[in-house]
Amino acid sequence: QVQLVESGGGWVQAGGSLRLSCTASGHTFSFTNYDMGWFRQAPGKDREFVGGINWNGGRTYDVESVKGRFTVSRDNAENTVYLEMNSLKPEDTAVYYCAAVITYGSGGNRAEASTYQYWGHGTQVIVSS
Repeated sequence: QVQLVESGGGWVQAGGSLRLSCTASGHTFSFTNYDMGWFRQAPGKDREFVGGINWNGGRTYDVESVKGRFTVSRDNAENTVYLEMNSLKPEDTAVYYCAAVITYGSGGNRAEASTYQYWGHGTQVIVSS
């Protein structure tokens, strides 16, 4: 079993920045066996992919809606994946979730929520105008 815990959310004014963290743990868990993704969900909307990264950080998965503003990175020594968010807009307000999928033996589009096996409980981000 894998546990994911997000942190770093909060309130920020439009144009500001936040960095979210997601730390993974688990019995016999190896962080480098997993690709990681970040999603968000605003009230009344579907869960939306905002970025991902493969097991060694050599490849990132981007989405046009936040490209150039959001960056995903990871520190495998710390079992942590990050989402750096810049130039935030009110429409970025949502609960942000990290998710994990085992790299080998699982296919699936890394931009789709159904691909991921483990999820955190989310961290709220509020961007005011």
